[in-house]
Amino acid sequence: MKDHSLAIVLVSGGMDSLVCAAEAATKHEQLAFLHIQYGQNTAPKEYECFKKIADYYKVPENLRLVINLETLQKIGGSSLTDKSIEVSKFEGDSDIIPSSYVPFRNAHILSTAVSWAEILNATKIYIGANEEDSPGYPDCRPAYYEAFNTLIKVGTKNQDIKIKTPVIALNKTDIIKWAKKLGAPLDLTWSCYAQNDIACGVCDSCALRLRAFKKLGMNDPIEYV
Repeated sequence: MKDHSLAIVLVSGGMDSLVCAAEAATKHEQLAFLHIQYGQNTAPKEYECFKKIADYYKVPENLRLVINLETLQKIGGSSLTDKSIEVSKFEGDSDIIPSSYVPFRNAHILSTAVSWAEILNATKIYIGANEEDSPGYPDCRPAYYEAFNTLIKVGTKNQDIKIKTPVIALNKTDIIKWAKKLGAPLDLTWSCYAQNDIACGVCDSCALRLRAFKKLGMNDPIEYV
């Protein structure tokens, strides 16, 4: 039996958020998709993927919300939002905070989602935060979401809202396998931090994705330089 309560899924257009959407679709009768644009390099491509994924899961237009958090671009400090900072190439696994970290980004995104959840009476918010392959991101750690759930409980009218992080402890190979099991359309996703037409293949996100497909002996369905 599916949960009749509405669930919000944060859909960036990447693999992690796709799997969250696919998992949420197995558990909830109705989904709402939230997409955030914050001046990131690949905002046009991510938006395109968001729309295609929303179409795939038949999310009604009135339950698709696109928010512009241009504040994050104005603040800068990340290679995703500041063109003066080069998008770094993958140099191996590390727990050092990478240049692609957008300062406290997920707090802005989650706050937007919680506000919308209160309006929609949604009880769950799914986010594709992933610590296993990106341990350097401080806002992708389990403790971060435990703390945020506490904040939601003390700071909202609808105190039953809870953030769900289905892929937080999975590596990219596990995420791909789960996507395949759920029939999720990996060909509609985008992971590149640098380009909107053909994926660069060398940024951290591309490299982790390509490595995972290679380990599984599978071809990545998107095009690379």
